[in-house]
Amino acid sequence: MKKFAAVLCATMLPLAAHAAGCGKPRNAFDQVYCASTVFSQADRDLNAQYSRLRTHLNPTQQASLKSGQLQWLKQRDQQCSEEKDSGYFVNLDCAVNMTQQRLAFLQERERECSSTGCVDGKLGQ
Repeated sequence: MKKFAAVLCATMLPLAAHAAGCGKPRNAFDQVYCASTVFSQADRDLNAQYSRLRTHLNPTQQASLKSGQLQWLKQRDQQCSEEKDSGYFVNLDCAVNMTQQRLAFLQERERECSSTGCVDGKLGQ
């Protein structure tokens, strides 16, 4: 079975510690726990926003959005993770940043669809 490891950038640790209530992580395992908590929340927020946006879309637009989301997931995984013989490695700082950027993108699409109307070409991005 493959092992899983999380790689943390130094810039992520203070954010994770603060946001997850991990004021003073004692060791690397605490730091990974705190950073993964931040990522988990960002991922939940992203999934909720994706679901909200879908409610504004017709079936064709929903398919375009899904296609764009799957492309984004593939890109995130390629940029933020690596598989080696010793296991899977995830840079949580990268994953959190990309997830927050995607969340902002989906929020903008929802605002756009609610006000001036959806720009179909943007949904597939």
